[in-house]
Amino acid sequence: MKAVARLVVERDRTGRSVVRDLRSVSPLTLMPCPAACHDEDPDTALVHLVGSAAAPLGGDVLGVEVAVGPGAALTLRAIGATVVLPGQHPGPSRTAVTFHVADGGRLEYLAEPTVVAAGADHHASLCADLASDARLRLREVVVLGRSGEQPGLFRSDTRVRREGTTLLRQRLDLGDPDLDASPAHMAGHHVIATDLLVGEPDPPEPAVGDWWSLVPLAHGGSLATVLAEDTITAYRLLDTAIAARPDLRYGAVVAEAANVLT
Repeated sequence: MKAVARLVVERDRTGRSVVRDLRSVSPLTLMPCPAACHDEDPDTALVHLVGSAAAPLGGDVLGVEVAVGPGAALTLRAIGATVVLPGQHPGPSRTAVTFHVADGGRLEYLAEPTVVAAGADHHASLCADLASDARLRLREVVVLGRSGEQPGLFRSDTRVRREGTTLLRQRLDLGDPDLDASPAHMAGHHVIATDLLVGEPDPPEPAVGDWWSLVPLAHGGSLATVLAEDTITAYRLLDTAIAARPDLRYGAVVAEAANVLT
């Protein structure tokens, strides 16, 4: 299966952020939420990304392309966990997410957990290109295997650039039992979660705790990383890790995490 969904959000004459272009392709369904139906900032567009079929499976190639225009604001929320499964076709499954955020734009992408099932082989990439004063927040949670099973293979590549300067370039390889057990890698944990923020006016000081860290990036932004045995603990540790951010109030959605098998 090959599918690419596209979303464009722009600021209208009244200052509200509105969806100008929305193209969904199964299994990637984009559902805009009217301002009257949510508690977000009324000037921020809220769109839900819903999986409308079992995916990704082995051999699938899926993409999401998002553009946020000058001064516009978008919150993109994935609804429900994604379970990566093996398929009948050879080769890994692949997902590619690309973000373009223009001057004064703001994008918040809150993905629900990705569960790497036994036998899966998945490659995920995320590329974000930002204008000089754009703001971006990314959350990613990866769960190694369902309850009682060994996970498949998972690789993610994340690249974030602002005005051509690379802020973050990170690769994550999971699913090798020896590597995952290493103290320098997953240390035997089943869940890794990250929360990236770019555009904060006062980057926080570095902070570390039991299985969490919050570090400023060299060219702007900060990255929180946690390891945990389950998603509920991962969200709670993210709360702890990013509490030092001076301008972000973050509440983990523990009730949603409870629905994920870990």
